[in-house]
Amino acid sequence: MENLKGKKALVTGGNSGIGYAAAKELKVQGAEVIITGRREDAVQKAAAELGVIGLVSDQGKVIAIESLAAQVTEKFGKLDILFINAGVLGGTSIEGAKEEDFDYVMDVNFKGAFFTLSRFIPILNDGASVVFLSSNVASMNAVNSSIYSSSKAAINSVMKIAAAELAPRKIRVNAISPGPTQTEILNKLGLDDASRKGLDDLMISKTPLKKLGTAEDVAKLVSYFSGDAATFITGAEIIIDGGFSL
Repeated sequence: MENLKGKKALVTGGNSGIGYAAAKELKVQGAEVIITGRREDAVQKAAAELGVIGLVSDQGKVIAIESLAAQVTEKFGKLDILFINAGVLGGTSIEGAKEEDFDYVMDVNFKGAFFTLSRFIPILNDGASVVFLSSNVASMNAVNSSIYSSSKAAINSVMKIAAAELAPRKIRVNAISPGPTQTEILNKLGLDDASRKGLDDLMISKTPLKKLGTAEDVAKLVSYFSGDAATFITGAEIIIDGGFSL
């Protein structure tokens, strides 16, 4: 069924991983989809594979977000679905943190996500759906994760306030918090094959369902939040981690 037929969707960071899977699922459900990313070659390759529209934009720069909003308005008018997905990983101890470590993560994960919502509110249709990609670590306390975890906890706070602010327009704002998920971002940790397998095995051992999640698992939840079945859900954070955070 095409549950999202006639709707227009924007997925930030849609050229790989969860964003790619979400763009694919939204299109399958009938939406017209736009994806963004920082690297033009990757964005255009993904857009061609998916049969969607690709626009280059760096979520870590407010001026780029404002330019993207202007492009979307000019070419496509208003949006019905906004999936704020783009994000980066970064870890260090609190004592050893450098300013650039903090800025690298916060510029994209928090400031970028905040201003993406801020600048796109005027071009959201009444009744639109906004979904933030958060993380189960927002409510966990692992060592060396303070910056990343804080960026996601901040997103959850903004999500709830946005849900209250936008409720008069029937715009719903929610967050999805995945746990261990098999995506391309894990390959960017610089681990060799043995270390990467060891990391996967460790995460699986700590997950009650004894498996890693997939990008498609998250994509289906994005689609659900964006459709008519979720019209009475706003201000919610759904943790999708196989029980890892239990």
